[in-house]
Amino acid sequence: MNAPTFADPDFDPARVRERTAAVVAALPGVEWITDNRVERLSQDFYWFSPVLKRQLEGLRADAVVRPRTEDEVRAVVGACARERLPITVRGSGTGNYGQCMPLHGGVILDLSAYNRLLWTRPGVARAQAGIRMIEMDRQMQAAAAEPGSTLGAWELRCVPSTFRSATLGGLYGGGFGGVGSINFGPLASTGNVHGVRAMTIEPEPQAVELRAPQALLLHHVYGTNGLVLELEVGTAPAHPWLEAIVCFEAYEAALEFGSALAGAPGIVKKSVTLLAAPIPDLLMQASPPLAGAMKSGTHAVFVLVAEFSEHGLQQMAADFGGTVTLRKTAEEVRRSNRTLVEYTWNHTTLHALKVDKGLTYIQSGFDPARHVQQAKELRRKLGDEVLVHLEFIRTKEGAMNCSGLQLIRYTTDARLNEIMQIHRDHGVFIANPHVYIVEDGKQGQVNPDVVATKMRFDPLGLLNPGKLRGWGQREQIMADAAAGKVRLATLPRF
Repeated sequence: MNAPTFADPDFDPARVRERTAAVVAALPGVEWITDNRVERLSQDFYWFSPVLKRQLEGLRADAVVRPRTEDEVRAVVGACARERLPITVRGSGTGNYGQCMPLHGGVILDLSAYNRLLWTRPGVARAQAGIRMIEMDRQMQAAAAEPGSTLGAWELRCVPSTFRSATLGGLYGGGFGGVGSINFGPLASTGNVHGVRAMTIEPEPQAVELRAPQALLLHHVYGTNGLVLELEVGTAPAHPWLEAIVCFEAYEAALEFGSALAGAPGIVKKSVTLLAAPIPDLLMQASPPLAGAMKSGTHAVFVLVAEFSEHGLQQMAADFGGTVTLRKTAEEVRRSNRTLVEYTWNHTTLHALKVDKGLTYIQSGFDPARHVQQAKELRRKLGDEVLVHLEFIRTKEGAMNCSGLQLIRYTTDARLNEIMQIHRDHGVFIANPHVYIVEDGKQGQVNPDVVATKMRFDPLGLLNPGKLRGWGQREQIMADAAAGKVRLATLPRF
């Protein structure tokens, strides 16, 4: 298959290939990948979307680089800036929107080897962007176990279901939240991110510290407006987490139980996930370890609670007519090296696609004041065309709510758009996962502050080009700011 073309006069493919080869030759001391691994490292899980699969299939970079130090990052960035080469930043490539797929070739900047935990203190830690989240948790807890340590055991506040492979910088650049957001909300909630160290994309790159809230200007924009080197984030007490599945015959009972458990103030929890029928059957088919863990045809709620909260979980399950069909202590989870986390969030989609490749998904945010009623109405309206998957979380403001990653029986693009519109008509926000432009997804509109940040950190427009619509409007945005029509966020001088 021929690679798709995304015409841009600034990035002639032949020139990009030629100049990339020149940069590779000029920096022999850095780890470069130019063999057939480049194709794999140019991809993420974009194929969850049949729309993105058609649009992005075949894209690849011209080379991948894996720097290990800030000096190596600076050398690569400076060389690319001098040659006007596109740079696409990558962690482990576990995103779902084509966010680390290069539209214009050039260099993939793979930060997975830039992965040190820099320090940890009670309630906060700092690490390089390429650290895997499971490794960060391991190192923080190892530090707490050292003789004489008074740190206590800490862990990241929220992680995606891909926590084994996903990087901290990847979550920050392309993610939202995850397991733990039931306590701390999305990553963008005040207090979750304290600051970042970022590098400018120019011939002589500069490293700049941004503290919150300015640090959030680089969050969830696919690495289009800044290169994040380090992150300083809030951490949470690491409890021994008991994992359980609670099954219900009725969808309404499962939904009401999930919402009540999520909001129960006396139960210490990390995750509450509702998987309505027939999703549990799909998971049991896809994954032998789950076979027999749920009764066929039932609605399941996957939960992680602190072991000392198990009595409260059992009480609430009984109150709502649920049956605990699986229970594993934290030690049993550790010994098995299997966790229910890897059946939640977008791992649910991954497992379901193993069984039925005709499925896709949407992402939705409910109204915290009426999320239960909205979920009931949409189930009645859409039936089994939409398979309900809800993750209970807190909003940025602290209200209990749910976020959906509903599975869709895909037929046509038109019907997929109709289903998303039906959710909007019921007051449910859609973060469209079938687009690769930042503003067409979660943002919904051009953010002048995001564009202005790109102008400061990436004045040549080399970072992940083609995915930020506002970049084409930068001159008008700056004119509006000069005329007082737009007030832009203040960034530190550099």
